Amino acid sequence: MDQGSDEFVYDEATGEWVAAGDLTAAPEASPESVEVRDAVGNILADGDSVTLVKDLKVKGAGQTLKRGTVIRSIRLTGDAQEIDCRHEAIKGLVLRAEFVRKL
Repeated sequence: MDQGSDEFVYDEATGEWVAAGDLTAAPEASPESVEVRDAVGNILADGDSVTLVKDLKVKGAGQTLKRGTVIRSIRLTGDAQEIDCRHEAIKGLVLRAEFVRKL
């Protein structure tokens, strides 16, 4: 096998140069593979409904979401700590996963 024919790709997740064949064999670097857990350890998925476990002041909206508020149809952002959701009064709401519990 000729060593000069190998192509290398920089993997930003690990910060290392890896062979192009090795990178395609490891699909775990995709954002969908991030495991998002709620306040009690349940794994969250797109479309789940969650409830707030504490009162949260929403920056920029001048409003407080009360404990027990139900948020339906969440979306995962690829970050293990953040979820994207919608509320009737607040558009474009991003919540930390540590403040919600899966229904």
